[in-house]
Amino acid sequence: MDATVGTPAATDEDPLVGRLLDGRYRLDAAIARGGMATVYRATDLRLDRTVAVKVMRPALAEDPDFVDRFAREARAAARLSSPEVVAVHDQGTDAATGTAYLVMEHVAGITLRDVVRDAAPLTPARALDLLEPVLRALAAAHGAGLVHRDVKPENVLLGDDGQVKVADFGLARAIESSNLTATTGLLIGTVAYLAPEQVEHGRADTRTDVYAAGILLFELLTGVPPYFSDSPLSVAYRHVNEDVPPPSPLVEGIPVVLDDLVLAATRRDPAARPVDAGAFLAELRAVRSGLGPATGPVVRRVDHPTLVVSREELAAHTASTPASTPADAPAAAKPKRAGRVSPLVLWSLVAALLMTVGVAGGWYLTSGRFTTAPTATGLAEAAAVEQLLAAGFEVTVDPDPQFSETVAAGLVLSQDPGPGERVRRGGEITLVLSQGPDRRAVPEVAGQQQQEAVDALEGVGLEAGEITQAFSDQPVGTVLSSDPAAGEQLREGTPVALVVSKGVELLDVPDVVGAPQADAEAALDAAGFTAEVTEVFSESVARGTVVAQDPADGQAPRGSAVALQVSKGPELITVPDVTGQRRAQAEAALTALGLKTRVFAIPGPGTVRSTDPGAGATVRKGATITVYVF
Repeated sequence: MDATVGTPAATDEDPLVGRLLDGRYRLDAAIARGGMATVYRATDLRLDRTVAVKVMRPALAEDPDFVDRFAREARAAARLSSPEVVAVHDQGTDAATGTAYLVMEHVAGITLRDVVRDAAPLTPARALDLLEPVLRALAAAHGAGLVHRDVKPENVLLGDDGQVKVADFGLARAIESSNLTATTGLLIGTVAYLAPEQVEHGRADTRTDVYAAGILLFELLTGVPPYFSDSPLSVAYRHVNEDVPPPSPLVEGIPVVLDDLVLAATRRDPAARPVDAGAFLAELRAVRSGLGPATGPVVRRVDHPTLVVSREELAAHTASTPASTPADAPAAAKPKRAGRVSPLVLWSLVAALLMTVGVAGGWYLTSGRFTTAPTATGLAEAAAVEQLLAAGFEVTVDPDPQFSETVAAGLVLSQDPGPGERVRRGGEITLVLSQGPDRRAVPEVAGQQQQEAVDALEGVGLEAGEITQAFSDQPVGTVLSSDPAAGEQLREGTPVALVVSKGVELLDVPDVVGAPQADAEAALDAAGFTAEVTEVFSESVARGTVVAQDPADGQAPRGSAVALQVSKGPELITVPDVTGQRRAQAEAALTALGLKTRVFAIPGPGTVRSTDPGAGATVRKGATITVYVF
């Protein structure tokens, strides 16, 4: 099933249309349905862009093993950086409904299935044009350690801009691991494209994708897959027990080299196929370079071996075959004369001989001393050199390897002359090795000013992508983070998104004076602040009520603390025991505690005899204590 484009889904009412997943992705319309999932055109409300959202079947979403594997495979697919791979933006499980989903770029266009249905069989050139970007996408995945497992026309998208993209990397592996698969015997991948090892053992590696790509080429050339039946099991059986036939008997004009290309990719023994999509791609390019501009039927021919005679062999042959018999030779050795030869006949023979020599010499100078360069691309350096030397060529390895997205490091990326091109026998062939994909590490830009971060990215060959602003306690213009993060390895020119500080967010401070402490703290928390509480005595405000706040109004930074003074009621004082003290001493002690005094004195020694209230009583601060002195 197509991941992002295709025939619109049925118009029956869909309960998910209009639903918002995780508060971000609004499902606008169903655009494709399959056995495992439904694809919706959706709107990413956060970034205001159109995306494709693949929603998995509820039975799969209920399997925790599947959800875990699905997340890991989605993250792996998201790391693929290739223009021929449908980008994975996000993955998740909706908290409200438990719906597992995958968010991808939306590709406006059609699928390769539409092309096969409407236009196949295609010309060899058109078939190779469509298959090459598919192999580039698979080669990028294989280089990253990821196997597609479900290569088929429905997963190849042709955008309205002409770009070819491959979708659904990693999804088949996630589905294969689910309990649903284990319990129902579900066979992942359209049966027409399944490799024998998938059918027999459930195994899949890079060569499995190569097999499916070979079947895809067969179908592009003929309009039908090699095996088809009403019974999927019958088709699977034929994959295991029969060799894929060449496509040329079905469509007139398919070159033999394309038969060979299809057969090489679809060998039943995985070890006999190209090792991965990069190797298959190298073979495809070699075949394409040899096809030339012809579009009509290709005539098959039998190449006869060429006789090569060395100069030494020619000289020995000439010495052993004299041009005439010496006059003094024995009579028995002289040839019997049959009569005099006519001069005209003699000159005719000489002319014929000269013509033959001229033709042979011309052939040698124009064609005979040349041959076609064998294919060394895709081979390891040592194997390529050994093969070319054995064929009699001189070999030069360019000391400067080049980056390649499709050819692994250490393998031959290109050769000059190229595969199938004209080259002098024993001539020189120059090999250029691959040093693998060109990857640039994202520099650490967090904490830098925006322009400094942009310069740092451009300095390593990357570009500044989307720049968004966020509130922060960092100064305005400071980079807070990058996506991908620092250290990630990216292709040259890949944009890196930056999040830049727009300063501290200021919020309105609510007035909570007179509110109970709990209500005041809740109000501040809801407004984006924290409460810093201090208890104070108050004669006028009830205990537990806010007496004052700081700041009292205006605005303050989000997350900052608002100081609250909360009443703990009036301050109470315990009356001290001052009996036996002199009047002045007792008054000073009571005053120091915040109490007032009223004295009743009777002439006498001047000693405090009692107080009212008495010692140990609790009174409010500022209360009047009567002191009796005599």
